[in-house]
Parts: sequence; structure tokens; C-alpha cells
Amino acid sequence: MRRDTFLKSLTALVAAGVLPRTVLAAGANLKMMIPANPGGGWDTTGRALGKALQEAGAASVSYDNKGGAAGAIGLAQFVNVSKADANAVMVMGAVMLGGIITGKPPVNLSQATPIARLTSEYNAFVLPASSPFKTMKDVVEQMKKDPGSVKWGGGSRGATEHIAAAMIAREVGVDPSKINYVAFRGGGEATAAILGGNVTVGGSGYSEFAEYITTGKMKAIAVTSEKRLKGVDVPTLKEMGIDVVIGNWRGVYGAPGITPEQRKGLVDLMLAATKTKSWAESLEKNNWTSALMTGPAFEKFVDDEFASLRAVMVKSGMI
Repeated sequence: MRRDTFLKSLTALVAAGVLPRTVLAAGANLKMMIPANPGGGWDTTGRALGKALQEAGAASVSYDNKGGAAGAIGLAQFVNVSKADANAVMVMGAVMLGGIITGKPPVNLSQATPIARLTSEYNAFVLPASSPFKTMKDVVEQMKKDPGSVKWGGGSRGATEHIAAAMIAREVGVDPSKINYVAFRGGGEATAAILGGNVTVGGSGYSEFAEYITTGKMKAIAVTSEKRLKGVDVPTLKEMGIDVVIGNWRGVYGAPGITPEQRKGLVDLMLAATKTKSWAESLEKNNWTSALMTGPAFEKFVDDEFASLRAVMVKSGMI
């Protein structure tokens, strides 16, 4: 879209009351920090959101991928570089909370500004096509014999798939502290390791594995949802008698030090984006569940999630 056309569109949205005047005053370009390498869930979420924002006429979007340490490296850059920048946003989620709990980075999420929770997604566990195992029962039996012989591959330490693996171990009578979890900097690296047979079992959001499951390059053996995912013929852990249910959610934060009015402007931008056809298509394509939450409710939710995840991780022997 040409800049002059874009600005006319934005002005029209403001005049119609769809977007607040603070957004127009802030400028046309959003800078989105994606605190992970390309190819993973945060990257997919960020770029889908960016596309929806542009479709809504709310902003043009540039991206900065900065992976590592469960998002802590990207978070540190975002907090230090984007202070009081009303055009800066960062994708984040449950994985970042887990990483902060286990890694205790010097920069904390509380220094940034909560904007909105967007989606929820359950994890899937998969085997490489070449695996001698066929089911989660096979994996569990091997883990009971020799916990270290089963390599669980996934996102950064503290990711929901890491927590799920520890919970599985606890539920089947294996010391969770003895699981062999291999952390990767992003979904792309984890996927490559699974496809190459460098880990025994891989975990991540189902959408990240869907194309490989469909083509037979991976075999899905379990999902972490309460009930089977819609249109997905993969058993839940609960069906197998393993009482583990854990979900992954993703959201957006704004920069430190923005004004309440600027924060509201970003909230309104996200609300506009989630009403687009593009966003609806992304939800369907990636098997995401809309979990929209903004304002004080989202801020309280994050605080509660910190406490809940910490309790689960302590109980599972992770910390």
C-alpha cells in the first residue's frame, strides 16, 4: 500500500471512531519484537498479527527476530531500546514466563506494558518418522527403564513442552529432574532436530508440526489438551491415563513508560486486527483458539500465570 493511501485510510478510521487519535499521532509504523528465531510459534503469531494489522489499515509493521533464553534476550533488547516508544510492541506468552522463572534474567517482563492476550494453543508430542517407537506408551516405557535415554526436544528451558515432559515423568513415576530435555532457540531449530532424528520425541504447538504430520515426516503421539483437538486424530495424554493438561498462550506487550492513552491506542489496534478476515484465517489455519483479553484483566492474568507456572514447576521438580 502506498504511504499516502495508507495515511488516508488511517485518517478515515480515526474519523469513524474505529481507532483513537493517539494512534494517528503516534505514527504509521509499528516495530514488532519477536523474541525467537524464525519458524516457531512466536514468529508465526507475530507475522500473522502484522498481516492482520495491515489489513485493518491500522499500521505498517516491521519485524525484529531476536531468539534465545525463552525470549529473555529479545525482552532485554525491547525494554532497553524501546522505552516510551508508543509504536513498539513485543510478542510474548507462557514460554517467556517459564523462562523467566527458571532463568531469572536481569530484565523482567514487569518493566514492559501489558496490551493483550491473543491466542491459546495446546502442545503436541511427535516422533521422527524413523523412530523405533510408535506410541507415547513406548516412550514412557523406555523412560521408566532409563530416563536419560529419552531425549525430549523443544523450545527453551521452561517452555510449556518442557513443563509437560516433566509432568509426564512425575505422573508415570519417574523423577522429573532426571528427564533429558534438549532446548532449542526456536521452533525451526527444534523441528530440524526432530526431522533429523536427533531427539527421541519433540514437543511444540500442534500448528508447528501439522505439515510434517500430514506428510508423514512426523508421527503425532499425544496432545496436552483436555479433549481431542477439533479435526485432529491424536489422543490426549488423559486418554492414556496420564493426568497432564497444559496449554500455551501468546500475547502482546508494549514498551516501558508509555502513557495510559498510548496503551489504550495499542489495545484498540489489537482489537481492530483481531476482527479482520486475515486473523480469522490464521486462527483456522494454525488451530489456534481465540483467547482475547486486554487491560487490567490481562495484567492480572499474567500475574496469576506466573504463580501457577511456578507451582507446577516446583511440583514437577524443575525448580
